[in-house]
Amino acid sequence: MNALFKGIGIVAAFGLLFGTAPARAEGTISIAQQFGIGYLILDVVRDQKLIEKHGKEQGLDIKVDWHSISGATAMNEALLTGALDVASAGVPPALTVWDRTRGKQNVKAVAALGSMPNYLLSNNPAVKSVRDLTDKDRIAVPAAGVGFQSRTLQIETARLYGNAEYKKFDNITLSLPHPDATSALISGGAEITAHFSSPPFQYQALEHPNIHKILSSYDVLGGKGSFNLLYATEKFHDENPKTYRAFFDALAEAEQIIKADKNAAAKTYIRVEQSHLPLELIEKIVNDPENDFTIAPQKTFVYAEKLHELGILKNSAGSWKDYFFPEAYALPGS
Repeated sequence: MNALFKGIGIVAAFGLLFGTAPARAEGTISIAQQFGIGYLILDVVRDQKLIEKHGKEQGLDIKVDWHSISGATAMNEALLTGALDVASAGVPPALTVWDRTRGKQNVKAVAALGSMPNYLLSNNPAVKSVRDLTDKDRIAVPAAGVGFQSRTLQIETARLYGNAEYKKFDNITLSLPHPDATSALISGGAEITAHFSSPPFQYQALEHPNIHKILSSYDVLGGKGSFNLLYATEKFHDENPKTYRAFFDALAEAEQIIKADKNAAAKTYIRVEQSHLPLELIEKIVNDPENDFTIAPQKTFVYAEKLHELGILKNSAGSWKDYFFPEAYALPGS
């Protein structure tokens, strides 16, 4: 079985965290998000009780359970054991779950959570591009080999050196949480010489003169591309049409709320996440034209194509709609 779904200890922890998963019925939804500004749409949904609002429009009093889980592996375990109805993770991990569950739980994406570039940063003045990386460098990522950042680097590596060499830099890549990797890169005293970062951490790191950008995920994708996706099982989607619709409509409204007043959205993030980051930094990120808080998937099919080409995904998608539920088809997706 794929390592993505292993872990008796993890499953046991879910039992303690969520309790025995009950049979879901219309009017209940359990959602998990990870941490960071990439989840701003969910923060707005939660803050303004938009799921409850749209549920009432359909005659439902929806009970919403919110959870915070760090890491795609734990997120996916919770989804597949029925402890969660909706999970969230980067595009490559979400595609991996879609790929592994075809013909079984049939996990598909609900919506995107926005497009945000992730920067590969370095404190080594000799490293100006990916081609300059050597065995003396060490690249920190949240999930070595399998996460959003690692998969993005693998796609770029395949472009530069050929598909057979897509794991060329895996041996100098190590797992480290973004906050720790940022501190190590800035200090310059640790073995870390590069960090495939994400907002807000890359903004903080680039304030230091010894840090520079050598690659953006947008460079790899050829433009703006989704960072995180929301996804659910076919069972939840099919058996809870009104609850699912209320959730989808809540996401769409949250996108409009953010775009109507980005500074207010920044304050929502600080409040909901109980963040200690300066409001000015969050406002800078939310207003950065590179960041697009949209539920429309952007450039996700690049990952689907490339990861299948590299043999990471067994199933080939004909378009982005193959791994999204139909409610998203009206969006200008890619």
